[in-house]
Amino acid sequence: MKLPRRNFLYLAAAAAALPAVSRVTRAQAYPTRPVRIIVGFAASGATDILARLLGQVLSERLGQQFVIENRTGVATNIATEAVVRAPPDGYTLLLVVPANAISATLYDNLNFNFIRDITPVASLLRVPFVMVVNPSFPAKTVPEFITYAKANPGKVKWASTGNATVTHVAGELFKMMAGVNMVNVPYRGDPHVDLLGRQVDVYFSPMPASIEYIKAGKLHGLAVTTATRSEALPDMPTVDEFVPGYESSGWYGVGGPTGTPAEIVNKLNNEINAALADPQLKARLADLGGTVIAGSPSDFGSFVAAETEKWAKVIKSAGIKPE
Repeated sequence: MKLPRRNFLYLAAAAAALPAVSRVTRAQAYPTRPVRIIVGFAASGATDILARLLGQVLSERLGQQFVIENRTGVATNIATEAVVRAPPDGYTLLLVVPANAISATLYDNLNFNFIRDITPVASLLRVPFVMVVNPSFPAKTVPEFITYAKANPGKVKWASTGNATVTHVAGELFKMMAGVNMVNVPYRGDPHVDLLGRQVDVYFSPMPASIEYIKAGKLHGLAVTTATRSEALPDMPTVDEFVPGYESSGWYGVGGPTGTPAEIVNKLNNEINAALADPQLKARLADLGGTVIAGSPSDFGSFVAAETEKWAKVIKSAGIKPE
């Protein structure tokens, strides 16, 4: 039987629309079962706390449990590979951190390519570092610190939380841009005790870990490391005010396996951004020393790409190798 041309075109158009309708329906129904958020750090740390806050809010908003799964080891690469290998259906997500951007260059034998194999979903939070010294240190400002370090090459000891960590590369970036020669002293634990005791001279410290020391006068903050001043320490300058272009910070976001449907990515992005706008959650994130950096998936993707490129230059210039 021959169909009239008008009927044929109508049926063809309807058939062509079916996949799109199916995708929209799937996104509207998502999630229909629990979702895993995989975290590359142990439970109870700041990263884990952030993931659990996010999971709790998303569970309430979307009516399904968002379960936090901690998979530690190899600078978060074990967690990342677990997400890369998961089905791209929105039910396995990754808490993305600076270690992902650093590892992309640091390790040349990974079984995945982070930029290629992880789809950006949403940015969450940025946490400033504070360039802190013992109050008895001769320099009280960043320019004075640079002058002192140049007059004493190789004598200034700067603490970090270990090789190739974000506090390490933050110091390496400062060395490069300020033109100073400092010696890195890596710690497995918190360096603040030795900074208080003058065993080390300076530390690019996450703000939540140092702010009480600064307020109590036990440590002296020279500058915050973000491009803009922090609301938590509004009178403290930025490193960028003295070393133009310098910026380093802790940051967090969400990603999923490449191939995750755009409709699900966009739904998650919308829900996360709405959660980040909630005053109660914003207050709890502020307690972690963070500033919300909500945006689109492409915004987060561009940010991660820029961070990966920045730390690649530092790692190659400083000759940093994995331990």
